[in-house]
Amino acid sequence: MEGWVTYRHNRIKVNSLEDFAKIRGAVRESGRDVYFVRMLGRSAAYDHQILQMDQKLQRQMQAGTLFYQRISSLPALSDAQDVAYYTACYEHWAAAGMRKIRTKVTPQLAVQEGKALEVQLGAACRETLEQYMKGKTAVTESIRKNFAVKLLFWYDFVCGGMRQWRRDSCLKIVAQNVKKEQEYLFYYFLTLTGCDVLLLQSEGDLADQMKHKGLSAEVRAGDFSAASLPAAVCMETAQQPESGASADHPNRMIVKIPQRNRKKHIQTARTEKSFEELAALASSIVLILVYGQNGEALGSGSGIMVGRSGYILTNDHVVRGGYTYSIRIENDDQVYQTDELIKYNPLLDLALLRIDRRLEPLPVYCGEKKLVRGQAVAAIGSPLGLFNSISDGIISGFRKIDGVDMIQFTAPISQGSSGGAVLNRYGEVIGISTAGFDRGQNINLAVGYESIQMFIQGFLR
Repeated sequence: MEGWVTYRHNRIKVNSLEDFAKIRGAVRESGRDVYFVRMLGRSAAYDHQILQMDQKLQRQMQAGTLFYQRISSLPALSDAQDVAYYTACYEHWAAAGMRKIRTKVTPQLAVQEGKALEVQLGAACRETLEQYMKGKTAVTESIRKNFAVKLLFWYDFVCGGMRQWRRDSCLKIVAQNVKKEQEYLFYYFLTLTGCDVLLLQSEGDLADQMKHKGLSAEVRAGDFSAASLPAAVCMETAQQPESGASADHPNRMIVKIPQRNRKKHIQTARTEKSFEELAALASSIVLILVYGQNGEALGSGSGIMVGRSGYILTNDHVVRGGYTYSIRIENDDQVYQTDELIKYNPLLDLALLRIDRRLEPLPVYCGEKKLVRGQAVAAIGSPLGLFNSISDGIISGFRKIDGVDMIQFTAPISQGSSGGAVLNRYGEVIGISTAGFDRGQNINLAVGYESIQMFIQGFLR
């Protein structure tokens, strides 16, 4: 197929997390090398090694030399608009001879890069569907289409923050404890678009019928264990150079890594703020106005600055159905227009927009201590369009809604507060306001910081 890059798998053996982080596939006239590896079990030092890998790859991503994501799970495709959009992508591909596919990622790239990726996605989808049908006797067109639609939806979920794509781009994806055939084949699909993929199979390996496909190499790290893998690390700007850091680069990105017996752990200036000081953080909360295809106003919500390069976190339900967005920032008379919906996750109800402006992001809580009921919080949002209102309250409980961990809090919010920040007394984001109950006084819910950290990793530059 014209324009399709051929990828050869696992030309060099990968034996460790360090190997995976370091290796770069060679580019040859006939194609490029990629790596698809399952790491089985875990060693005593496994958690620390994972965090070291995160640190190394995220720093390189900050420097612009690669794209990296660590995925704990893939979302369900349940939103009707998403189903309709990706079904249309599939049907256009099928009607055009299965040559190229356009998703929400491709328009983000330079024109030639986007066109090349469309061709690559088309070829990768065709090859992955062929692998899916091997050995099956009753794969209907409907089953085939449904799987392809999932592939495209998951691709945008994983690669939504990718800013460039070329034949020689370094793209690293790490996933945890993959068990389902369709998810396994999705990660194979990623390798056909140029990604190196590592599956951390710490709890158990794939079923035999998947292993027998021979798509991935395997390496043994240790015994299988039901213990959870560490969450993706939280990156923040260093205020002072640490040991070994260059004094010429005091604002380089660092990663917090748990260290044993670190008696001289230095806390950065982290003191409880007064309510007046918390209110001053409203300058990092934005008002989002959502417009439809014909410019009609669809609604409004709030958003949180999370990345200096223009990244704004909000709720998926705030931006859903929008074609363009107007962003208002406190003490800034300019209204910023954007159509850059970088990524979204309907299950977590999270979405990421980008505007062309340098921002002052709020820090996201890194989980030094477990949140508890009765803990004081402040909520900042724009209820009923009243820009950047602040209210106080407490954490009143912890709930699991549709499989997602939520924080229940009492700080009053109203319609329009969705996407606003829930802060602790240190001014750190512990949650993003998501829902309130009209019939319950001050019963409000927020998606917690763990989900936020996972969702925005790689965008804190």
